[in-house]
Amino acid sequence: MTGKRSLSYIGACVLLAACPGSHQLAPLVPLALPPASRDSALQWTNGTLPRTPTLIRFRWRYQDERVKYAGRGTARVVAPDSLRFDYVGPLGMGSGAAVVIGDSVAWADPEENFRSLVPAIPMLWAALGMTRPPADDATVFGTRLADSTGRARRTAWRFAQVEDTLDYVVTDSAGHESIVEAEWRRRGKVVARSRSQLDSLERAASARVDFPEAPARFELTVVAVDTAAVIPPALWRSRR
Repeated sequence: MTGKRSLSYIGACVLLAACPGSHQLAPLVPLALPPASRDSALQWTNGTLPRTPTLIRFRWRYQDERVKYAGRGTARVVAPDSLRFDYVGPLGMGSGAAVVIGDSVAWADPEENFRSLVPAIPMLWAALGMTRPPADDATVFGTRLADSTGRARRTAWRFAQVEDTLDYVVTDSAGHESIVEAEWRRRGKVVARSRSQLDSLERAASARVDFPEAPARFELTVVAVDTAAVIPPALWRSRR
C-alpha cells in the first residue's frame, strides 16, 4: 500500500476507530444469551447518546504490519442518529469527512474511500462510546454476567440478524470508569472488535478497534468534549 492509498485507508480506519488485533480473537461473549426485551435494549442504547449537540476532538494512532501513522479528528453528534466525522492524517495529508445518519452514509468525501473501506457503521458509534439500537429485523438477547470478584457489574447484549451479529458488553466497576466493548461478526467470523473506556460522565475517553484479518489497530484519545457546540447546518450537507 503506497502513500495516498495508505493514508486513505488510515482515514477510513479513523472513521471506524480501528486498532490492531490478533488473527484468532476469542469471542467477546462466549456463551448463548437468553432472549431480552427490545424496549430494554432501546432504553440502554438511547442512554448512550448525548443529550445536546456535542463536538468531540481526539488524537488517533494507526498501525498495521507495515506502517504507523498518527493524526487528529473531530466528531459532531446530534441525537438520535446524526454524526459528522472529520479526520486528517500526518502533515494534513489523508484528510476526509463523512456524515452518517443512523447506520447509513449520507455522503462521504472522498466517497470511494469511505464507502469501500468502512465496513460497519455501528463500530464507529461504539468506538465513540455510543450504541445504535437493534435493527428492525434483529433478534435481541441480553443478560447480566457473573463477575468472580463481586466488584464489577457486567451486562451483555446481542443483536442478531441473518448474517450479522453485534455483541456488546458493558462493565461497571465500583470506583472506576465504565468500559464498553463491541464485536461485529459476519457469518460467524469476527470482523471487528472495539473497546471504549468511558470517563466519569459516561463519555468516551479512549478507544480502539481491532481488525483481526489485517491485522490492524487504530487507537483514539479524546482531548476535548464540547456539549454546547453550535453545529452549522451546512456541515451536514458538504465537507466545506
